[in-house]
Amino acid sequence: MPIKRIAVLSVHASPLAPMGGAKTGGMNVYVRELSRELGAKGLLVDIFTRRSSPAEAAVDASIGENVRVIYLDAGPPLPLSPDDQFEHLSEFTANLMAFAALQNLNFDIVYSHYWLSGWVAAKLKEAWGIHFVHMFHTLGHMKKRIEANAYYQPDRRIMTEMNILQSADRVVAATPADQAQLRWLYRAGRRQIVVIPPGVNTERFKKLISRKEARIRLGINPGSNLLLFVGRIEPLKAIDTILEALHVLRDRAPSLLRKLRFMIVGGDPNSIHDREMSRLQALSVELGIDQAVSFVGAKEQADLPIYYAAATAVIMPSDYESFGMVALEAMSSGTPVIASQVGGLQFLVRDKETGFHIPTRESISLAECIIELLAEPSRTADMGAAASRIAREYAWSRIAERLLEVFDEVAREKLRRA
Repeated sequence: MPIKRIAVLSVHASPLAPMGGAKTGGMNVYVRELSRELGAKGLLVDIFTRRSSPAEAAVDASIGENVRVIYLDAGPPLPLSPDDQFEHLSEFTANLMAFAALQNLNFDIVYSHYWLSGWVAAKLKEAWGIHFVHMFHTLGHMKKRIEANAYYQPDRRIMTEMNILQSADRVVAATPADQAQLRWLYRAGRRQIVVIPPGVNTERFKKLISRKEARIRLGINPGSNLLLFVGRIEPLKAIDTILEALHVLRDRAPSLLRKLRFMIVGGDPNSIHDREMSRLQALSVELGIDQAVSFVGAKEQADLPIYYAAATAVIMPSDYESFGMVALEAMSSGTPVIASQVGGLQFLVRDKETGFHIPTRESISLAECIIELLAEPSRTADMGAAASRIAREYAWSRIAERLLEVFDEVAREKLRRA
């Protein structure tokens, strides 16, 4: 029985949310772009997410053909942390089932994202007998190991993740590293896990204009170099390591720093409530490199290609990345990436071929990579070209085909058991 209708669960992350916020990033992009691709292939895709604003319509069909985003009431229509949303998952599940009953919907499979959605998917499996595929995106055990304040990841999340593994028919891991973590930390079965990376919109993220023209459009001297960070403004992203590396450049290569700009895309630079943003702004002044640093705030996906086109390199020195979709977008745009050797970045970025690997929290190593990159413009161009070629292997059409094979396999197993 071929898959025709899919329920995608993304409880805490609407695929239509503005990018660059505190809880918007790669997962929002993943759900939106994958669903659009599946819809284009003729499948009917309903994405269920929690209403976080009274202004959100009940049903939004703007993503693309055959795709709907359905906002369900679950607690107050306000932004809530994932932990606060957990208390309202039963209401979310009940409203999802009521919506399906009123619309007379029968789903062939559920694809859930993050631990909150996995909890809902397990309940739907109990109620409907439906099978589900799950993707964690990040793991509580890993974040607890890395974050200094471990209480941000309570045991409730880890226990929920363990229960999801007991119920899910398949678990999608973005990388072999994710697969190893699931097996090592959660004792997941090898056959239950399938490794399929996220994708990239190769039509949106490609080199449409020259670096010079892109810099002029952004108000940057075309003769300067631009380093770029794109993502959420949070400690795990280690943006302070980049600032410290620029401070090293100030001492070791002041002539390079004078012709260098570092642009931070993400968050709200004017927010007085964003502690990490305020800390980074103060640190850039303290290190004496604030004249080279620009905090430009969050940008929509449609605006990002010009930033990637203008950049000499994108820098991702994160402590933890499940995959690193920003790196893939940059590579697809023909821009080299300097990244820490963690999570998906260690597989995606090829050291000295499409960019550089650096140890986490090593500002001197990062500074040395920046110096090496800026010293050889021709080598930088070669890295960008190689990055673009490799990124084509991750086109969403290819990723969607691989996922459909998994969905079909799960459906066939269900028929055999019937």
